[in-house]
Amino acid sequence: MPYIKQRDRDELLESRRRIETAGELNYAITTLCIDYLDLHGTISYDAINTVVGVLECAKQEFYRRVAVPYEDKKMEENGDVYW
Repeated sequence: MPYIKQRDRDELLESRRRIETAGELNYAITTLCIDYLDLHGTISYDAINTVVGVLECAKQEFYRRVAVPYEDKKMEENGDVYW
């Protein structure tokens, strides 16, 4: 996870409204990726590969930070299903 300065986080989040649906989430992520490509002025295999790599890392970070603690809590509450 690329930890960025608090000032930069605040600026990035300042103009964003709450996302309420899965469709809005998909749209927001896709437009961020397209904006990134537009800013860098090119659509190429390398640029697309960079965006896809960032999405994969973001997915993994989300899983590590959100899904794993949730799954661990549920396993503790309900028992491990495999052992």
